Amino acid sequence: MKKLYIALLLGGASLMASAQATFDVLKMSETELTGTSRYMSMAGAFGALGGDASAVIVNPGGIGVYRSSDISATMNLNFLSTKSGGYDNLTDTKFWFNNVAYIGSMKVNSDFLKYFNWGFSFNRINSFNRRYQGGYDTGYSLTNKIADNLNRGNWNEQDLSVDNYDGNIYYECGAPWLGILAYQSYLLNGNLDGSLKGLSNNLTTGTAEFYVDEKGHTDEYDITLGGNFKNVVYWGLNFGITDLRFDSYQYYGEDLENADIFDYRYGDGSTSLGYAGYDFQAFQETRGTGYNFKMGLIVKPINQLRIGAAFHTPTYYDMKDLYKVKSGFDLLVNGDSEMFQGNTETGEEGYYDEYRYTIRTPWRFIGSLAVVPNNKGMISMDYEYVGAQTMRCGDAGGYYYGDTEERIKNQLQPSHILRVGAEVRPTSNFSIRAGYSYQTSPVKDEVKGVANDDVDVVSSNYMYQYDKKNQYITCGLGYRYKRFYADAAYVHQTRTSHYHAFPGEQGEEVKDNNNKVALTIGFRF
Repeated sequence: MKKLYIALLLGGASLMASAQATFDVLKMSETELTGTSRYMSMAGAFGALGGDASAVIVNPGGIGVYRSSDISATMNLNFLSTKSGGYDNLTDTKFWFNNVAYIGSMKVNSDFLKYFNWGFSFNRINSFNRRYQGGYDTGYSLTNKIADNLNRGNWNEQDLSVDNYDGNIYYECGAPWLGILAYQSYLLNGNLDGSLKGLSNNLTTGTAEFYVDEKGHTDEYDITLGGNFKNVVYWGLNFGITDLRFDSYQYYGEDLENADIFDYRYGDGSTSLGYAGYDFQAFQETRGTGYNFKMGLIVKPINQLRIGAAFHTPTYYDMKDLYKVKSGFDLLVNGDSEMFQGNTETGEEGYYDEYRYTIRTPWRFIGSLAVVPNNKGMISMDYEYVGAQTMRCGDAGGYYYGDTEERIKNQLQPSHILRVGAEVRPTSNFSIRAGYSYQTSPVKDEVKGVANDDVDVVSSNYMYQYDKKNQYITCGLGYRYKRFYADAAYVHQTRTSHYHAFPGEQGEEVKDNNNKVALTIGFRF
């Protein structure tokens, strides 16, 4: 007999290949347009220009452009707005310091090496803050997807029945915690052949709703060394240490009519048609630390032309995840007045575990070109190649999961980023800047916006989402007075993503319209 009131289950002991899935690795590898105000106001098109604390991180060769020491700090005010389907926008406001940097410069008395420079900086390279909600009509239930997965693994009702569950029973690696939770919540039932079935059938109709609240950031601490060869070649090397924090709360619920409901009146596990209302609430905590290397050059063949190139190694992360899922349910058989109701809050028992693994993010190449006709202005362009298909995920020892690696290769593709920026100086003290950036999706066309059933997901949370396109429109102002400078930037981001509650489900488009204002204060000496 299944328990009506069930304990909170935490799905840390997951099957290795699905402990961290393709789209989870992709999310943890993301970066965004952030940095100093001057850098952001030109949409990050600084790879061939240098002389900026954020440009140094994109192309370390930019540190060789400095001819004096520099200290600066940047603060951001972010206005976030996300909309899905016909639901209202969800908004939020965030404030943080996203760049603090020191650049040291030493003139060298050499005909070949003109300057030797070094730098230390803090950079917030990504923010995960995002909230959205949506819903749609559906006749296909998540419980059917769970049942299909269990049937493929030859799990049966006896395996999922934990009448004496006390939080200490050990399941071997690969325990389908979401399946156990669903069965204990009366959301799965057995067929005569011993297989499992979910709530929906050919007669089932209903609606689904979802809500996602994500928080966190990726911070990077950088050490950069570089120099200047004959005022023609500027070079740099960079070592970065990253700190990643990601927390999410995800709600998914269904209201189904003519669903297959466990009928207590028969006492033999039979089902009858009825109403099913249920929800899953998934919580995730992810922590990670990593390191990477960057190298870059800027060449100035003539005074009016700059050519830049940079290479970023992957970031090698050690990660730790904690997952937990809980459910609530209301079930009513047609023609009967007694409703089954339950939720996980009444249980005091629990199973707690964590999962450790490794991630290798994509490698990146940046090619840059800038034209500086005179001291009154400049225009620059960057192209960045992001090898998303080269990402890897493995166990704590660094052994890569073959199944996840194969799916990454099959479902992801290179992402391309184009950045264009310009600066005009009407006077020696003031600057006006503008820029544009566009990033293509790292997800292959055959995966986008379709009910793809071959997506690997974390076993206790089936939700996944990915970006389809991402663009920035930027502008800004700069002021210089002797050694002091102040820069302001405005950044408008539009991003289109696609959300799926589980593989095989239709999903919903999600749109971001975010605005950011930033201020950088600096001093050169």
